[in-house]
Amino acid sequence: KFGKFHSSRCCAKNILRHYTDMRSDTLTKPSTNMLSEALSAPLGDDVFGEDPTVNKLQERTADMFQKEDALWLPSGTMANLASIMSHCNNRASEAILGKESHLTLWEAGNISNLGHVHPRQVVEDEKGCLSLDDVRDLWRLDDDDHFAKTAVVCIENSHNMMGGCALNKKYIDSLGELAKELKVGVHMDGARIFNASVSLGTPVGYLCEGADSVSICLSKGMGAPMGSLLVGNKEFIRLARRARKRLGGGTRQVGVVAAMGLFAIENNVERLADDHFRASKIAKALHENGFHQPQYGKVDTNIVYFALPDSCSLSKEEFAMRLKKEYGVLVGYGYSR
Repeated sequence: KFGKFHSSRCCAKNILRHYTDMRSDTLTKPSTNMLSEALSAPLGDDVFGEDPTVNKLQERTADMFQKEDALWLPSGTMANLASIMSHCNNRASEAILGKESHLTLWEAGNISNLGHVHPRQVVEDEKGCLSLDDVRDLWRLDDDDHFAKTAVVCIENSHNMMGGCALNKKYIDSLGELAKELKVGVHMDGARIFNASVSLGTPVGYLCEGADSVSICLSKGMGAPMGSLLVGNKEFIRLARRARKRLGGGTRQVGVVAAMGLFAIENNVERLADDHFRASKIAKALHENGFHQPQYGKVDTNIVYFALPDSCSLSKEEFAMRLKKEYGVLVGYGYSR
């Protein structure tokens, strides 16, 4: 039903023309300054923990998020999976997560088929929050042989399928307090946590205080070509490092990539506000011209979902094709609900 705009700063080149590519914020490319950092980065073997650039990025990120330690991983999907495997280090564990979350919909079911963790899904509210009452109701101990034991609750911030909604500190803290009472962890899929932080005007360390672990993606609107980080306490990161090895995520002289990630978090976070401004203008224009919008013309961050007006005779595929052919604009139409 809904199409999607991501506001970003890159264009894709075709043989005949240039396109304004708004399909995803993953299409950003390294700047010249970012690439120059990669060329001059000191290197070592990260599997041995000896790449100084990776270590610097991990230390910088842990400090920024006010957590004890951090770990570099090749992708956000691996970061989330390694995190859940760390939280669910014992067999017969389960994770509570949102029905519309990226973990549920877009990561190939990996927490069950690779992590051997049972997923229990909760319907989120319109802002992407899990009801605390639902979490409490779904929480299970292993005092019944029929049950998997709840080990972690997962949230997403900003929440992709809810239109980039930013979860605020008050909610995250309240979930964290409940999790402590239930003696389970809280993992935040923070692929776009910097977008949420900029939108809310709340530093990431303060915003994520109630979460035990956070995954952070450096290739979504940040300009880095690849790479994610996990932050948490030292024991969590120790187990996540072991999970990363089992998943094939150990890399050697990866400082060439980590250098670009370091450049991204030190130079490109504040620029996300420009993307939010453009996305807001697009959403407002769509709403004013009869397009259906789950947020009624208002968006928190850089994602705009919409559906065609009732009077439109085009399918979403035809609409996207006309935008491409007649206006040189590329939009995504694969995410629908």
